[in-house]
Amino acid sequence: MALATHRTSEFDRDTAVTRRAPGVYDAHLSAGWTIIQAVNGGYLLALMGRALGDALPHPDPMSVTAHYLTASVPGPAVIRTEVVRTGRTMSTGTATLVQFAEDGSEVERLRVLAAYGDLGALPDDVRTTAKPPAIPPYEHCLGTDSAPDGRPAIPGSTAIAERLALRLDPATAGWAVGAPSGKGEMRAWFGLADGRAPDPLSLLLTVDALPPTAFEMGLSGWVPTVELTAHIRRRPAPGPLRVAITTRNLAGGFLEEDAEVWDSEDRLVAQSRQLARALLQG
Repeated sequence: MALATHRTSEFDRDTAVTRRAPGVYDAHLSAGWTIIQAVNGGYLLALMGRALGDALPHPDPMSVTAHYLTASVPGPAVIRTEVVRTGRTMSTGTATLVQFAEDGSEVERLRVLAAYGDLGALPDDVRTTAKPPAIPPYEHCLGTDSAPDGRPAIPGSTAIAERLALRLDPATAGWAVGAPSGKGEMRAWFGLADGRAPDPLSLLLTVDALPPTAFEMGLSGWVPTVELTAHIRRRPAPGPLRVAITTRNLAGGFLEEDAEVWDSEDRLVAQSRQLARALLQG
């Protein structure tokens, strides 16, 4: 049974899953969401979120933790879910994604533990010291195409870049012109290139879709995610999102990335932390 999606959106088509049996879903990992040759971790998180949203009785992901075991590649995959607990306001489930080697054996790619609830039923009371990131206006930031004022574009060497409406704060885009700041910071306006409005599921992509902070620290190459936890705090308002990511500590070839996502109404709608490997030049 194919689950209904917003079929006009490439994101929704490419995160679609088909229920084969209770708790078992067939999926196809699209080459359109790759970084170099590996499938993006945020896209995979959204795909798993789609399957868990069908398996669990509550509509919205609230806390999702993924351990990335092996690099996923474009092609067919199977997702297996298990309902761990259901309650009145929240439910918990697990999911695994497997692909198949040439000899037909299963290769597990990632394993997820998630808590789901109803974000629309949460109280409006907000008490916070968090503030939206200070990012220049959208038209003054750098995208994968030419900036309106003629400044150089961000190098777009990955397929996922074509699917994102991404504009980086010039203060965190020195790496794109060979002059990284040395700071572990990345800030950007974010949306999907086809104009699809953000929602809790797409926020799982958003927290892991910007260039890695390692680039602005002077490193290059793939920065594979080891573990990623995303907290979805509210359903986002329509309009572009603002994303801020920071790294405070790179040690032993690993770094953390802490992300915040703010919507067009200046509300903090998602947070995440991930541990990633960094390729250190000798």
